Amino acid sequence: MRRALFVLVILGAAVALALWLAGVGGTVEIQVGDAWIGTSFPIALLVLLLGFLLLHLLLNGLSALRRLPGRLRARRAARRRVEGDAAVTRVLVALAAGTAEAARLEARRARHLLGDTPQTLLLAAEAERLAGREAAAGEIFRALAGREDARFLGLRGLLRQAMQEGDWEAAHALAKEAEAVHPGAAWLRQERAELALRTKDWREALALAAPDAPRAALALAAAAQETDPVKAAELERQAYEADRGFAPAALAHARRLEAAGSPRRARGVLEEAWAAKPHPDLAVPYLAAETDILMQVKAAEALIRRNPEAAESRLLLARTALAAGLTGRARGALEALVASGEADRRAYLLLAELEEAEQGETAEARAAQSRWLREAAKAPPEPRWRCGHCGAEHASWAPVCTACDQVGEIGWGQGSTAKAAVAA
Repeated sequence: MRRALFVLVILGAAVALALWLAGVGGTVEIQVGDAWIGTSFPIALLVLLLGFLLLHLLLNGLSALRRLPGRLRARRAARRRVEGDAAVTRVLVALAAGTAEAARLEARRARHLLGDTPQTLLLAAEAERLAGREAAAGEIFRALAGREDARFLGLRGLLRQAMQEGDWEAAHALAKEAEAVHPGAAWLRQERAELALRTKDWREALALAAPDAPRAALALAAAAQETDPVKAAELERQAYEADRGFAPAALAHARRLEAAGSPRRARGVLEEAWAAKPHPDLAVPYLAAETDILMQVKAAEALIRRNPEAAESRLLLARTALAAGLTGRARGALEALVASGEADRRAYLLLAELEEAEQGETAEARAAQSRWLREAAKAPPEPRWRCGHCGAEHASWAPVCTACDQVGEIGWGQGSTAKAAVAA
């Protein structure tokens, strides 16, 4: 309603202006040489207005003609953009579905419509990788790496390829380049950590390790690679602090303290490790300081005092007591171990040895020995160093399982329990 009223007001004003001009009267004359043109003022004004409108329309038409090629190009570019975006979407769908040829076809279409942008190049490279064309993917990744705005994407793809091919030297160089381009990237940190594990660069692996990584195993392995004794000692201490029940770390730390002239601290480390998780290797250097066999029994009692009911504690006490001729003490420890249900083959073999020590070469001794030997045949085997991933046995601890190449999986125990011996 308001718009209609406004139009009526405008029309009324125009009519009023026209009537006023008609009543004004007057003439307009133009003389050029002998040529003379004369008309009334309203007509001259109308002609001037029409001329202005015609000139305006002419200029607008010329301007539209001049802009027409640009508009056509923009319209064509917009259409290509829409088609290119649709092709990019189809590439993503094909990659997600695992249809390699469709992904390659749509990637080529996207590159044709949108050009070699970082997005289309990355999608083309992934399509080539899905199709198993690693060489073609590598060429595209190198093209990405040559662009300032997408260098990290190209290096990331090349690094992944190098690691898959086992080219660790190239992978190491690419990782350094990528770190310089995008310092602190979370993905790159993970890849560098994996690369360090693959190349057995334990110091680097420890520095990049995740919170749940086997830090004790990594630190001890790094200490073995370290040529500087001071740095090696610090890494051994780190391994011990990361897991005080990890016997190899405790032994290495104790040996280092012993060599540095701190035997009491070394014994304290062994006692702490035994309290956390007893291991027979811990007793060897602890008892070695005592040459008298009775004093070795005392030393064994001192070592196990904070964890006396553990199976290894009772075995150690029984073994040292039997060696010292304290058969009653040995029998008490072994019978307690059997009663606990944690006895393994070693306990029954010690009982068989104990029968001979107590009764000599008698029929009663042979009968008792036979009984314990039968029990030993049925008992669980003694703990060993085993890989918690594949179950392979190892003569001693190592950072990497030689059977399955898993890092930090070798632990001390029986069967599948071995994995628990190396804490993260």
